[in-house]
Amino acid sequence: MYVIVYNDPPSTEDCPSDNEVMEREDMKKSIRTGAFALVVAVVTILAFVNAAASGGTATARSKLTLIAPAAPGGGWDGFARESQQALRSNGIVNNPQVVNVPGAGGTIGLSQFVQTPGREDALLVTGGVMIGAIELADNPESMADVVPIARLADDYAALVVPSDSEFETLDDFLAAWEANPGANSIGGGSLGSIDHLLSGLLAQKIGMDPSTVNYVAYSGGGEALTSLLSHTTAAGMSGYNEVADQIEAGTLRALAISSEERLDGVDVPTFREQGVDVSMSNWRGVVAAPGITDEAKAEFVSIITEMRESDEWRDTLERNSWTDSFATGEEFEDFIDGEVTTAQGIVKELGL
Repeated sequence: MYVIVYNDPPSTEDCPSDNEVMEREDMKKSIRTGAFALVVAVVTILAFVNAAASGGTATARSKLTLIAPAAPGGGWDGFARESQQALRSNGIVNNPQVVNVPGAGGTIGLSQFVQTPGREDALLVTGGVMIGAIELADNPESMADVVPIARLADDYAALVVPSDSEFETLDDFLAAWEANPGANSIGGGSLGSIDHLLSGLLAQKIGMDPSTVNYVAYSGGGEALTSLLSHTTAAGMSGYNEVADQIEAGTLRALAISSEERLDGVDVPTFREQGVDVSMSNWRGVVAAPGITDEAKAEFVSIITEMRESDEWRDTLERNSWTDSFATGEEFEDFIDGEVTTAQGIVKELGL
């Protein structure tokens, strides 16, 4: 059996005309074109919003690199990491990072930094150690090649010996040192550092020829400490905060400190109060790369000023026995000029 099904012919009302078909296609194209244009417009607006937002904030606010021109464990490394923590804790910088570039009293880090002109997302940690190293090594790059941002703190050096050393007092060490300087070496930071210059001045003040000092230079505080504890060196000259934990723990004995007067909370006699007219501070601060804009410089100064005014930074100064010596602008620039002149004089006088 066959079943024949008849379909009703389509109504002429259901069959669009050619004109209607073309109109519908044109409408679809218009809708697609309009939607695409809307997406483009939204993306463009968002791009402008993002650009405006980022344009109002320096690159350093989103990610700042602090370059410590020394090995981990030293004074500059500690200073950089304390700064990193204060910046991060207060939300001053979203992503502060620390990079170590050790060697030659910080002059290797300086030389590399100078080769990045216009860099507006990095600061180089610097200080008295670098100025001395520049003069001692006659480095081609100098403080004239960077942009001073801020001086932040002063540190002081301590003369220390292992707790089992035969030297109980400063007089004990100086007597043995003067009698046989070669056999009583002093370990410390890189050549030209405050540790180095202070050792030379100390020798001069007690009547020794500074050129006879057996000074052993290390690129980081960790190496210097290991050498001292293993008795490879007889004594060490180091920033007080770098050895404070070992002094408190009883593994090191502090014989003297280079401050003009005793520091609050630090039970270590000065060189001066023990009859040796020697004092020297190791300042620390930050500089920017050459060729940055005035706006970028102002932003760096703003960032560091906010950090310095924070509770975390005040705590940092107290914990490390650092003296607040904050300075920016012409005051800091003039200070650097004076430090360079002083370092040149010391290096020449000591024949280093």
